[in-house]
Amino acid sequence: MAALKLAIGNKNYSSWSMRPWLALRANDIPFVETLIPLYTDNPADKEQILSFSRAGKVPVLVDGDITVWDSLAIIEYIAERFPEKKLWPDDAAARAHARSVCAEMHSGFMALRNECGMNLHRQIRPVALSADAKANIARIEAIWRECRIRYGAKGPFLFGRFGAADAMYAPVVHRFRTYAIEVTPDTKAYMETMMALPSFQEWTRDGLAETLVIAKFEDA
Repeated sequence: MAALKLAIGNKNYSSWSMRPWLALRANDIPFVETLIPLYTDNPADKEQILSFSRAGKVPVLVDGDITVWDSLAIIEYIAERFPEKKLWPDDAAARAHARSVCAEMHSGFMALRNECGMNLHRQIRPVALSADAKANIARIEAIWRECRIRYGAKGPFLFGRFGAADAMYAPVVHRFRTYAIEVTPDTKAYMETMMALPSFQEWTRDGLAETLVIAKFEDA
């Protein structure tokens, strides 16, 4: 069986690439990684992205003659392709809950994203946040708290074992850390659980080892 192929962007900056990469790596699913530098002036980089998907964005998953783009779509595909990995909870109610919080992450929290872009190299320090960004943070903390209260007996992650929801919220852990966001003790405990995950640490090491600097992401 041919190996899965995952095209991703810079690990220092690409939060959307981190999500499906983590879903694969944390579940020991073999894949071939292709890292394509983003926001460069090199036409070859853009052409390489287009060779994976005409959408012109990463991440992209290739499984034989099947191509899947968009982080959440890739995670859904991985869950169907490898049901034994249980990226979604077995229980229907918990599964609906997990899908809802993943969709909320996928489509929401724009203020936090815009004001606290992912940048692993960034010196840890706070920034002045808008009321909307503060509301985003409060909502994320509430999501994590509710999940941990409801499913914490099954394990240390949002729905017990590591799954799709953890992969979708993983970049937020970096944002909270990098921008020195003040969080509650239960939020900090979940962040520590994620940061102790070997695959999370691997992504972080790789991102910190990158030397490409994207000026527009270095302003905050």
